Amino acid sequence: QVQLVESGGGLVQIGGSLRLSCTASGHTFGMNWFLNWFRQAPGKEREFVAGIRSIDGNTSYQGNVKGRFTISRDDTKNTMFLQMNNLQPEDTAVYYCGTSPTSMWRGDYWGQGTQVTVSS
Repeated sequence: QVQLVESGGGLVQIGGSLRLSCTASGHTFGMNWFLNWFRQAPGKEREFVAGIRSIDGNTSYQGNVKGRFTISRDDTKNTMFLQMNNLQPEDTAVYYCGTSPTSMWRGDYWGQGTQVTVSS
């Protein structure tokens, strides 16, 4: 059974940084999995933020976060990361990791979410 557990959210001021982590059990990142981060702001639909293909490290980012966020993974720890820099109020959301064996930009398995709040 696949389980994903996120950590690293919190409250940060405008321009600050946070690093989110997502540790998986039940599947191995070294296989051909798509490891993704999504977020959902209040009153909005869940949206794709960033993704990485574990087999070759190919990445994709939503336009609003490109240049500020970096997705990575550590296959030895079965953990993926989202480094978020220069955070803005519009980045406030619950962040979810989602993995899929078939596609980037979707999640077949989900973590419980971690809150990120950017305050002015």
